[in-house]
Amino acid sequence: MLWNSADQPVRMQYALALCAALALSACASKYARVPARLDLAPYGRIALVTFSADQANSGLSTMATQRFAEALLASQSGIELLELGAADSSLRRLAERGDGLALAQALGRDKDVPAVFMGQLTMSGVKPRGHLDASGMKVKASVSAELTVRLLSTRTGGTVWRSSSVANGTVGRIAITDRLPSVAMRDKAEAYSELVSQLVADVTHDLRPTWIKQ
Repeated sequence: MLWNSADQPVRMQYALALCAALALSACASKYARVPARLDLAPYGRIALVTFSADQANSGLSTMATQRFAEALLASQSGIELLELGAADSSLRRLAERGDGLALAQALGRDKDVPAVFMGQLTMSGVKPRGHLDASGMKVKASVSAELTVRLLSTRTGGTVWRSSSVANGTVGRIAITDRLPSVAMRDKAEAYSELVSQLVADVTHDLRPTWIKQ
């Protein structure tokens, strides 16, 4: 059977139109919103105590607390967040003792909040790691960090929710290949800041709604 060459452009246009329709149909697929696993709205008012850390990393713990608060408020509505520093007179002694139960219950009495977020930030020092093979030597300076956050009931002191994350970063590299050295260094503060951002993004996952394709 012979095809009329005059019909070919029409058939090509039809095929292109069909492909475009299929593509638009795929793009128009519906997505369903899945609520956050941890819904804070029923609490109404929640306290957040500055995350604890050793003295050397107190600035990073403050940064982590601030970014946690920002992520929380951006993800959930209908709540009031009471941000408290460990220097608060009603918190200092209990915070220093690490008595989370007593601290939570004291906050319930003094601040009239049903629940409180507490966290612990642990940062490692810079650790060199090397690798030697036939191609040469490679050494990198790495840092690691861990963030653990809990939501405690101020009535019982019990843990309502907990999340933790571990992250690793590199602050510098030294490589020697074919007798030629190569050095790459980055700002330590910048590397720690990126680690904190990654940790906060991980631990706040349960606070954010998600979307699934139907």
